[in-house]
Amino acid sequence: MENPLPALERLRSIDFPIMNSQLDASHPDARRLVLSTLRPGRRAMFALVLAVLAATVLPLVAPLFTRRFVDGAMAGDGLRLLTFIALGYLGFAVAGQLARMLTAWLASRLAWDGTNRLRELLAAHALGLDMAYHRQRTPGEMIERVDGDVDAIAQFVVAFLLDVVVSVLLLFGVVAVVFAVDPRIGAVLLVYCVALVVGMVRAQRLAVPAATTVRQRHAALFGQLEERLAGAEDIRANGAGHHVVNRLHQSSAELYRADLRAERIAGGLYAGTTVAFAVGTALVLGMAAWGHNAGTLTVGTAVLLFQYMQMVRAPFERLIDQLKNYQKALAAVSRVGGLLAEQRTLPVPAHPQPLPPVGPLSIDMDGVAFAYPDDDEQILADVDLHLAPGETLGLVGRTGSGKTTIARMVLRLYDPTAGSVRVGGVDLRDVGLADLHQRVCVVTQDVQLFAASVRDNLTLFRASDSTASPDASADVPPDIDGAMSETNTDRYSDDRLRSVLAEVGLEDWLDALPDGLDTVLGPQGEGVSAGEAQLLAFARAFLTNAGVVVLDEASSRLDPATELRIDAALDRLLAARTGVLIAHRLSSLSRVDKIAVVDDGRVMEYGRRAELDAAGVAR
Repeated sequence: MENPLPALERLRSIDFPIMNSQLDASHPDARRLVLSTLRPGRRAMFALVLAVLAATVLPLVAPLFTRRFVDGAMAGDGLRLLTFIALGYLGFAVAGQLARMLTAWLASRLAWDGTNRLRELLAAHALGLDMAYHRQRTPGEMIERVDGDVDAIAQFVVAFLLDVVVSVLLLFGVVAVVFAVDPRIGAVLLVYCVALVVGMVRAQRLAVPAATTVRQRHAALFGQLEERLAGAEDIRANGAGHHVVNRLHQSSAELYRADLRAERIAGGLYAGTTVAFAVGTALVLGMAAWGHNAGTLTVGTAVLLFQYMQMVRAPFERLIDQLKNYQKALAAVSRVGGLLAEQRTLPVPAHPQPLPPVGPLSIDMDGVAFAYPDDDEQILADVDLHLAPGETLGLVGRTGSGKTTIARMVLRLYDPTAGSVRVGGVDLRDVGLADLHQRVCVVTQDVQLFAASVRDNLTLFRASDSTASPDASADVPPDIDGAMSETNTDRYSDDRLRSVLAEVGLEDWLDALPDGLDTVLGPQGEGVSAGEAQLLAFARAFLTNAGVVVLDEASSRLDPATELRIDAALDRLLAARTGVLIAHRLSSLSRVDKIAVVDDGRVMEYGRRAELDAAGVAR
């Protein structure tokens, strides 16, 4: 399979507004981008065109041998000549099938190459959308949109090349040959084909909306399944299984009704076309018989016309058979275009300002307020916080008080609706996201581990990227001590990874793994304890060049013994970085310089820990 990365780079170089998330959902560039992603290279396209032409022309030639054979047999031609004609027919028939097989192979390969590029583009675009978008959608729905819709497009691309392009070309060829044989029959056949096409187009206007509804019901069902499976433990523990089954039954019933309607439309179209073919075949045979009785057509020509009429029927039947895929593909392209047209609510700066490349960074929040775009409820109001480079801030408050939202502002997962957030003296709205991700990192209590090697889980696949692409490390920032990193390969070398794991107390755990850094973890980190997963998350932070570290209840899942192992590493992590620590209890913030007590989206108490201790707040 062709490596999709060069093609994706070419797509990113195209001046599509959608790539900058400035496209509304109705913009035609969304569909243009989808089609551009599917377009193959020139050589592949040339080979496919030759295969399509061969699959079209060769079947048209074979019936001419049939006419010659029938007329020759009736005229008393010799056995040797008739055998030669029969072998010629066989040769063209076999060659036509081989050409169709070659077309199918090329079409499948090119379709999957193109749709895999589209999957990468969709996944990258979806991951780049804001948290405000993702909080309104389940992971199951996103999987269906990124993979399910693309799969429908892939199936149709193959069917389009085999059963649409080849069939349409074959249809035009048949009409042209019949015109050459008898213009009157050719004219009748042309009118007949046009009438069928008009009928199919009208039927498609009913079929496509029905197929779109089916795709929507599928996405909703997958979303519910994913959500319920993720919460299976809570559902079982609280006896809510009956309610969940009822909801899934309702979603399945909606899908069944939508699918039944779509199948009825498709079935009615197929039945009507079958009757139309029977009438058309009878009409052509009747005209052929009339021509034979009038002495203008031979028996062989009548057989030829019958064969061509059957060839006309085959393209239409294939088109009808593929109408369902066509409906799904149109709906999928529309949905894919809609996803690509989704805009970031966080604007990308036209001229991004760089953050200081080394050392700890200051944090300043002035008059920060925040409310979700779809909700007028104020989440934060009048937040003023200031940290000098290297200082640590403890955010404490009850659940839902707003402390996590404050931390998300530092990560620029959200933009304030009022006020400003500056890191390193630069407003985050003026910082490029790549620069922000290199200089600000986060460790949460909900650690995400992947079904991948320990190495990939530590580097989040950057080590694999640097191996695959020699230029992947061209923009690696300087290390924290000021020295420039040579490459990502050096930054994520095995020695470096082992050293980091040893720093967080996972050296023995690594030695016990069967394949060391190459050991593949189970899905969702299966087989890794909660404490080990949390320590792996700390190890990720050690691998960054961050000047700011956000720790969101990062030690809440650790038992006392494991927490002791991480204390020394945590002190080292914060020693050369600015830190923001989120906690529910003041007692867990013994290492911070400043404390902010947050309640109902406001900072109720703020100051140095020593001052708050003296006032009796930080106890």
